[in-house]
Amino acid sequence: MIELRNTPDVPKVKEAVLFPFDRQSIPFGSGLRLDMISGKGYGRKGSIVLKRSTISAPDDDYVRFYGTVIPFEDELRMWYPARGKLDARSDVYRLCFATSTDGRNWQKPELGLIEYDGHAANNIVDLFDGEPGIVCGPIIHDPDDLDPSRRFKGAFWTRRYRGKVAVACSADGLRWTEPAPNPCGQYIEPSGLIRCNGCYYLNGHGGVHYGPVRNLVTYASYDFEHWTAASCLGYQRDRAPDAPHQHASGTAGEQVHLGAGLWDRGNVILGVTDLWHGHPSGDLRLVTMDLGLVISHDALHYQEPAPDFRLVPGYQEVGYKMDFIDEKDDIRRLTRGPAVTHGQGMCNWHDETLLFYEAWNDGDVRLVTWPRDRLGCMRWYDAEGWLGTQATSEIPRHCITCPIKSDNAAGRVFVNADGLGEHSELTVQVLDEQFRPAPGYSGDACVAIKEPGLRQPVSFSDKGDTINIAEPFRLQVTWGGVRPEDARLFAVYVA
Repeated sequence: MIELRNTPDVPKVKEAVLFPFDRQSIPFGSGLRLDMISGKGYGRKGSIVLKRSTISAPDDDYVRFYGTVIPFEDELRMWYPARGKLDARSDVYRLCFATSTDGRNWQKPELGLIEYDGHAANNIVDLFDGEPGIVCGPIIHDPDDLDPSRRFKGAFWTRRYRGKVAVACSADGLRWTEPAPNPCGQYIEPSGLIRCNGCYYLNGHGGVHYGPVRNLVTYASYDFEHWTAASCLGYQRDRAPDAPHQHASGTAGEQVHLGAGLWDRGNVILGVTDLWHGHPSGDLRLVTMDLGLVISHDALHYQEPAPDFRLVPGYQEVGYKMDFIDEKDDIRRLTRGPAVTHGQGMCNWHDETLLFYEAWNDGDVRLVTWPRDRLGCMRWYDAEGWLGTQATSEIPRHCITCPIKSDNAAGRVFVNADGLGEHSELTVQVLDEQFRPAPGYSGDACVAIKEPGLRQPVSFSDKGDTINIAEPFRLQVTWGGVRPEDARLFAVYVA
């Protein structure tokens, strides 16, 4: 007997989140449509939450977000590349650190680890001896590692190793130790790092394995020190060029810039990627970029749930001017079009979803937000009467999830929904794996959900708010009321 398992086993999680745009979690729908939602606050100076310092400091010349934000205990922690005016003509960066309790107001603690401008009262972390060579690198908190000195892990692009995968570990995220030997892998401009099913995956853009254009490629390691020499092509956007010369320049066409910054939601991985729009001429000054959304269930293969959807549109940002130093030590100024880019900086904090980014090479860290987990929704859809009056009235608007199993045969369900009220409601029905109604958990037995909220509990008249079913089951969410078109479903949680 031969069994082909083409994807890793689904990890067990304390709580599963089923997004409408995750077709593996909610594969079935009737009379519904998907609406994706861009973040709020982009394209204005008010979106800047971390600026360069105004006095002599390692980030008083330039701040960017090819870095990471991690919720840790009661605060958010940020690592970001920055350049001081003392290093301005070297065009290289040091890794700096900041903290926040709300995501909008950030403090730059005096760590006392690395000397800069004659003193160590700054926020430079002790990584690669504090040398000014860091360009980008994602960081993860790995509490399951039995070695306390490896609880934080990072993979960095550094000039010390000419862009090859260079890793380091830390007990606190401030004092880092690199293995010997380092670098541990091939060239990549990294943005996404994750541990999935016991394996570490590092992605970024790289063209050396799949042609001259930028694609998302991933390397893997089980010990964080020995990485595959071969990469997995996980996502690409390049179209067939209109002329043979277009892709030869490496900048023309639709491409993936910097891979994807990852957000592990347990049963699904969300990724933020740069949607690179290159001009057919190959002129770098005419490149624009937006932030897009990709998802994965194995940390290797990614797809856009809504092609070309813009989480953060770049057109709202102003173009920027950047100085380049040529071989004659002369400064040349290059002006580019509006563009945004990212690091690994999407997370939930309190009742909000936060995404940190930057205006490409314009400096400073920016923020857009959503109400918690409201990145996209399912809603009632008539298709302009295409189904016909009779058919429309006979088909209840509903969606059905993939099979779900609870180890302890008891679980609770919550919905993240809006637009509910006196005239619109949602009901939840429990089905077995073969789509048959489960006794006691029918739609009629469900207490209709009429109040909007980020986490509304589901309950049944005879069973209460706990689903006690040992076998795999599915959930069916149905739109109801005299105005079902008002209801919007953003997520279903099973805990």
